[in-house]
Order: sequence, then C-alpha cells, then structure tokens
Amino acid sequence: MLAGLMMDYQLTIDRIAEHANRMFPHKKIKTKLPSGEMHEYTYADFYGRVKRLGNVLTGLGVQPGDRVGTFAWNNYQHMELYFGIPGAGAVCHTLNIRLFPEQLAYIINHAEDKVIFVDGSLLPLLQRVADQISGVEHFVLFNAPAGVETNLPGAIHHYEDLMSAADDDFAWRSTDEKMAMGLCYTSGTTGNPKGALYSHRSMYLHTMGACQGAALGLTERDIVLPVVPQFHAMAWGLPYAAAFVGSEVVMPGPHLQPTALAQMIEEERVTVAAGVPTIWNGLYHELKNHRRDISCIRALVVGGSAMPRALIEAYESQLNVNVLHAWGMTEMSPLGTVSRLLSTHADLPDHRKWDMKAKQGYAIGGVEMRIVNDAGEELPWDSTTMGELQVRGPWVVKDYFKMEGGNDNFTADGWFRTGDVVTISEDGFMTITDRTKDLVKSGGEWISSVELEGLLMAHPKVLEAAVIAIPHPQWQERPLAVVVPTKDAGELTPAELQSFLETQVARWWLPDAYAFIAEIPKTSVGKFDKKVLRQRYAEGELS
Repeated sequence: MLAGLMMDYQLTIDRIAEHANRMFPHKKIKTKLPSGEMHEYTYADFYGRVKRLGNVLTGLGVQPGDRVGTFAWNNYQHMELYFGIPGAGAVCHTLNIRLFPEQLAYIINHAEDKVIFVDGSLLPLLQRVADQISGVEHFVLFNAPAGVETNLPGAIHHYEDLMSAADDDFAWRSTDEKMAMGLCYTSGTTGNPKGALYSHRSMYLHTMGACQGAALGLTERDIVLPVVPQFHAMAWGLPYAAAFVGSEVVMPGPHLQPTALAQMIEEERVTVAAGVPTIWNGLYHELKNHRRDISCIRALVVGGSAMPRALIEAYESQLNVNVLHAWGMTEMSPLGTVSRLLSTHADLPDHRKWDMKAKQGYAIGGVEMRIVNDAGEELPWDSTTMGELQVRGPWVVKDYFKMEGGNDNFTADGWFRTGDVVTISEDGFMTITDRTKDLVKSGGEWISSVELEGLLMAHPKVLEAAVIAIPHPQWQERPLAVVVPTKDAGELTPAELQSFLETQVARWWLPDAYAFIAEIPKTSVGKFDKKVLRQRYAEGELS
C-alpha cells in the first residue's frame, strides 16, 4: 500500500501552549479569587509559568507516566497544571472535590497519584481522607497561608515558593502523542468510579473537534467562562480549546452562585459560558428577578444532563440568550454532539426551533453513533425507534484505566456502550430518552423520566423536578415525581401538576404520586442524584 508523504507531527498538548504563546501572547486569562478580586495575566505570562511548572514537577521527582493529582476550583493555577503536567510527560489527574470521602480515597489510591496540588480552601476536604491514602509523596498548596497546619501524609510545599525558585527554561517531555496526558474518573453513581485515561493525541483531536464551526466554534474573539468544573471531564476541554484559538478565559474560582455568575458575565462581557442545567436554572431565576445586560453571550453551552425545553425557551424568548445544547461523557473526553440549528431549520416557527434545540443534536466531526436493541442489532434513524446509543471515535476510550478487558461497556466490534436510551432523527439529531437505569418500565412499556422532568419544570411554580420508578404490584413500576416548588409558588398540589401534564402525555405516563421537597440531591457533577431519591423512597421519606 502506498503511504502518504506527510510530516510526522506529534499531536501533543505542548504544541497548543506554544501556539497560544506565539499567536496570542497579549490575550488574557482572568480568575475571580476567593477574596473576590480579579487576577489577570496574559497567555505569554501563562506560558512562562507553565515552563517553570515543568521544572517544579521534575524537581519533585515526577517521571513520565506518573499521575499527578489536582484538587482545585477553576482558576489560573489549575489551568497551568492542565498544561504543565502533560508537558512534563506526566498525567493530569483531576480529583473531584465533591466526591464522598471513601470515593476520593479510592481514586487517589487507584490512580497511584505521586503528587497532589491542592487549593488551600479545599484543604479540609482532602484532610478527611489523609489516613486512607497511600503513595502520595508530595502535596503542593496554593491559595493557602504560609505555615498552614495539615495532617497530610507527605512532604508539604507551597506552589509559589516552588515556582519562584524554578527556572523558566524547560524542554518538553511530551515527546509522543500516544503518551497518556489526563485521567478523569466517572462520578461513580453505581459501584466504584472508573478511570478514563486520555492520550495527547486524543485530547489534541478533541480540541480541534470542539473548535469546529459546527461544534462550539470558538475563536480569538470569544471570552469563555467555564463554569463546568475542571474536575468534570477536563472542563469539557475548554481550557485547551481556548488556548488553541486564542479565546480569553474567565475562571470563576469558588464563585458559582447565580448572583456572582451573572455579575461576571455582565462585567467581563463573556461570549461563551458552559455549565450543567442546574447552574443555568439558578442563573435564569436570578436574572428574571434582577435583570443584567448579558447580551454579550453568543452561546450558553449546556451539558451534563438534558436541559428542559421550557428553560431553553425562557432563555431565548425572555433573555435573548442563544442556548447551545451539547452531550458527551467522561469516556468521550467528553464532547459528542451539539444541537445547532441547520439551514433546513431556518424557516421553522420559534416553537419548533426550541423543540430542535431541546434535542442533544448531531454528532460532531470525529464521532460516530449508532443505536442498537437488546440483541445488539442496529436500529433505524427514524425519530421514533428507541435503542441504546453506542459511539466510537479518536477521542473515545477503548477501555478503563487498570480494568482492561474486565467490563462489558465495550462491544466486541469496538464501540462504547453509553447506557443512554435515545432516538435519532433522519437528519441525525439525537434525543436522549433516558439512561437505561432510569427508565420507568410500566406494564412492558417504557416511560421517559427525562421527558416527564422537562414537562414538569415547564410549570411556572416548579423549580426542579426528578422522576424515579417505584414498585407497583400490577404494572411492575410506576413514576413518582419529586418536585421542588419555586420560592413564590404559594400552594402547589399534585392535582394541579397532574392537570398540567394530562394534555401533554399519554394517560399511562402520568405519575402515580408526587413528593414535594426543599431541594433535589445532586451528584458530584450537578446532576439529579436519583440513587439517593430511590433510597429515600425505600426508607419512607418520600410520600
């Protein structure tokens, strides 16, 4: 076979840092510090510090392939670690700050982290597992006072002390695009979290995929606010994508409350903001009560779980904010689909456009999708046939870290089983019906908890709604709706909600019962934690 005569150009993360420094040295990275002040510096400053960080890591004895943990908010130091750790040939392991202690200890030990960088404000959370972790030789603190006392079982250093003593002349050790560069664990809703190990090549290609005009379409004109945590699937790759094209970055630090986010968007003139639906739900209610000028936003990117159609309509019709629905998974680095309207949708009335935007959208270039039935047979794309979604592509994992061949999440012919039940339209728009474990199976028929939740959250008195399956002697399972009323809801009854749903779904879809609570429990990445709701129901707390 005749081979192409092309350069052997390694797709490594240091190339992105070099490009940002050469092409966009004046562009800014800003961080809202714990004090509320705004720290800012340029990509040129950032580049110099990333090089210093490479020397810091080698000085701590970090070798190529070693795992280096990060336990931090979204800030400029964390972004330096995103580039400095892979540039030193090591693996950036982002630790989820919201995991239960036993899960946090598990992933530190499972990953065999050699060094952990810790944000000072999060030190108490890490100290809870100090006696459960082993093998960590160094802890490096930033945003922490000098002389702070810790019970951590390794040598304690301060980030700025190490950085100020380090040389800024560093030779990248990321010499092969197949080297591992990042490690993210799933949120562990069932069993122990599983690790997705990314390569330089996969993340470089993911960066190019995210920057496609048909995807997030970032450019040097953008100001990007990653509200999605940096421990959640590498902040959806946004720090890499921003550096790749020269977008300015605003990091929110620990300031994730709706009022603080609204202020940041308005004052920094953010053009692209990315987060999970619970974040944008809170921001919408804040903006509805305290209007601000957020006309700067060109794309409010939402992922992690489905955004209710009613919330999309509210943002677009009331606030004139363009919502960009996206879908992906930790195992996909994570971006898989986006829901941008196509030219064929241009003449649709607004309500039909919002119907389209509520879908998870089409596969971006680099991702392939198929849907299959229980027998593994491929199903048609006809908007109605439901099946399990399977994906493959250059930034999709082929196995889990230290679990090679020991799970059934991958098919024999090389596809990843997502666990999502979906339909795909003739023009390739995917709609998540549910997670396989969250479907309500009533009398042999499926009821979509996702669809019911979206309809319930369209009610003006409902802030949040989650639907779970509860046992039924005749129908096997029936839906229970768990509802959080808005603060000004006044009286809200099951009959009112039932009447609201009756005209929108088949009668057998209607919930058998409603439970009103103050807040729906969330997972570590902001999704509704239905596992906890099922447990509360079993213990008689939801009735």
